Amino acid sequence: MIPSEADLQLLFARLNYEHFNGEIPDCRIRYNARFSNSAGRITYSGRPLLIELSPKHFQKYPGALEETLLHEMVHAWCYARFRDTGHGPRFKKKMRQCGLTSIYHDLGNVRPFGESVKRYILRCEQCSFETLRRKRPGKPVSCPRCDKRRFNPRFPLTIYEVMGLEAVGNTVDGLRAAQKGAPPST
Repeated sequence: MIPSEADLQLLFARLNYEHFNGEIPDCRIRYNARFSNSAGRITYSGRPLLIELSPKHFQKYPGALEETLLHEMVHAWCYARFRDTGHGPRFKKKMRQCGLTSIYHDLGNVRPFGESVKRYILRCEQCSFETLRRKRPGKPVSCPRCDKRRFNPRFPLTIYEVMGLEAVGNTVDGLRAAQKGAPPST
């Protein structure tokens, strides 16, 4: 079981005093269930800074949570002291001082939690405009290409419900087949 967000704040405070002498300004720590290929990230634009962690990665690899949080805290420290946001020399030096050995992790990718199998394609039958939606539209919508100003009932979008998901190939095989002039294999 992964710690609560309140427990993450306590862990942040402990690590801040152990490794940074309390120099990192307050950060908001939260989980972001949308992450599938990233274990953590920091966002510098708001105040306080925001550190987001992937609950899916840490349910699978609970021992990696503290190290990932510490990695993001090194980013916060570099930003607070130097306005440095990358994995440059200052970051790597402080990372080594904190006992971290690599800027990378080998946690791999994880599948999204509760991914909805329902998807909707909205298509204009006049200009072939298409857009993908997670939810069926709750009100009438029209094609934004055919009439950019407002809803226009002359340009309705047809709703198609995607009922299944089937892998039909990948982008590399499709590119190779297109370059050879053959249809992509499935």
